[in-house]
Amino acid sequence: MRVEPITCLRPTPNRAAEFASLPYDVFGDEEARAYVAEHPTSFLAIDRPETSFEPGHDPHAPEVYKQAAQLLRERQLDGTLVRDEKPCLYLYELTAPDGHRQTGVFGAIACDDYLSGTLRKHEQTLPSKEADRVRHIKGLRAQTGPVFVAYRDSLAIDTIVFAAKQGEPIYDFVAQDGVRQRVWRVAREVGVEALCVAFSTVGEAYIADGHHRAAAACAICEERRAEGREDDPAEAFLAVLFPESQLRILAYNRVIELAADFDEASFLAGLERAGFACGEPVPEAVVPECKGMFGMYVGGVWRELRWRGEADGAEAADALDVSVLQDKVLDPLLGIKDPRSDERATFVGGVPASEIERMAGDHAVAFVLYPTSMEELMAVADAGGIMPPKSTWFDPKLQSGLALRRIW
Repeated sequence: MRVEPITCLRPTPNRAAEFASLPYDVFGDEEARAYVAEHPTSFLAIDRPETSFEPGHDPHAPEVYKQAAQLLRERQLDGTLVRDEKPCLYLYELTAPDGHRQTGVFGAIACDDYLSGTLRKHEQTLPSKEADRVRHIKGLRAQTGPVFVAYRDSLAIDTIVFAAKQGEPIYDFVAQDGVRQRVWRVAREVGVEALCVAFSTVGEAYIADGHHRAAAACAICEERRAEGREDDPAEAFLAVLFPESQLRILAYNRVIELAADFDEASFLAGLERAGFACGEPVPEAVVPECKGMFGMYVGGVWRELRWRGEADGAEAADALDVSVLQDKVLDPLLGIKDPRSDERATFVGGVPASEIERMAGDHAVAFVLYPTSMEELMAVADAGGIMPPKSTWFDPKLQSGLALRRIW
């Protein structure tokens, strides 16, 4: 794995809290507009530039990406962003309100690692979303949101990171989601070189979140290679790399709108035939305690489901609980053949079961899952497999806007 230091635009310490925002893809359209209306100078206004236009405006029109570039210039002119000219690595620590803490190394990963499979993926990208990020990078002439990457634990990296965190952070603030953000700058050449050498021994790493950002960055890299460019900054892309043992994955649950002719008795019988043991109805939320256990809310009550069957295939992805639910329930019993495009399917991560129950109400069925593990994710990626959409909800989320890397 080749990790490189970066030069970047980054917010001044006194404006980092107001500028940084959660990634563009965790906001729905209305949520993004509401957030930008309340925080007009935040990075989300640049990351989701369609919020500057009236609802219904084509979010992929050329003027939308021009607006992103204009907003970026304004944040430079008003002093929000300054240029850090010295190639550096950064340490990025997130501390959730419940005390969970993780620290990653913020820099750039060589596109060759992605193209060769050293940086492994587990999600299928959608051409439309990849094209949007390509246009966004080209419009800004910069990479913005970092790719969230996991690597197998390394004592050498842990030791260097621990030592580098003894100094004062350049950022220390609590973001809108309640997560404390601390960032340290690693500028001394000996420290940068030590981290780069340590990462060179790691071998394979895994995209946890940001598949479309990585794919878009590498598509631009290949375009520019075809133009014969050399020593091109587009040969690498922004990333934050975390040791896998520090990461936390929460359940990514499903709420499915029911058809008008839905019959609960027939549905429960279908679950039994499909290989599930259905528990008796209970009033309290059923939160799974292990793999193969599901909580289901339908008809005003909760039930425990236990999978007792066999997966359809021999691939690592086939044994995931999200795959079992899709293959045995959502498709054959509820008609959700493509969960990416079916408007009856809503995916919900990072919220309590009480919120899932509220969302389901009287007209939907909700499934609460046991979280996919890092071991499962890595096994699927190592095998070259693809997980079903919305298989993992990493918590906490990275903030975007803390470092923007010019590639033109």
